[in-house]
Amino acid sequence: MKSKLWIQKALTMCSLAAIVASSSLLGLAGTGKAVGELTVSGNGSAPEGSFVRVNGDPAQSGRSVFDSSNISTPEGITATLNIGKAGKVQLGSGSNFILNSDGSNISGDLMSGTLTVLSSAQPVIVRTLKGASVELNTGETVSAESATKAAQSNSSNDAWIPIVVFAGIVGTVIAIVLITRDDNVTSPVR
Repeated sequence: MKSKLWIQKALTMCSLAAIVASSSLLGLAGTGKAVGELTVSGNGSAPEGSFVRVNGDPAQSGRSVFDSSNISTPEGITATLNIGKAGKVQLGSGSNFILNSDGSNISGDLMSGTLTVLSSAQPVIVRTLKGASVELNTGETVSAESATKAAQSNSSNDAWIPIVVFAGIVGTVIAIVLITRDDNVTSPVR
């Protein structure tokens, strides 16, 4: 009888030790707090629809992203990362970006493709393939292959170009007419 009691106590203690050990491992396995949300847009060739890959797993709009997430966009698909107060960035088609963010700023490594800053409270720091760290402000874009940023062109600012060209043509025509003007009127009847 005493041996049965001793075996029960031993099994209870082993079970308790296993539960305590596994629960502490689960606590250590946590990846931390989500820093942002993913929005996917575009037309993918996959039958299940548009998706990108986050750490190698397929992800669609609404997926939470964490610090050190690796986001890859296939051809024809773009991804927007909303990092709350830190801002929003957009990954172009065929991009691969490793996100580093604590929720208050955005940085990371751009391995391929392009990254555009849609909004940001602070400059976004992106390291390109050339090893250059590029600071981007709202509206600026960087390519993985370049070491410099490119300002995103705003088409409304370029509307003055056709107006200037048209005014130049009109001015040239008026100048030619005034220079070659002949004041001698000749009657068509002789």
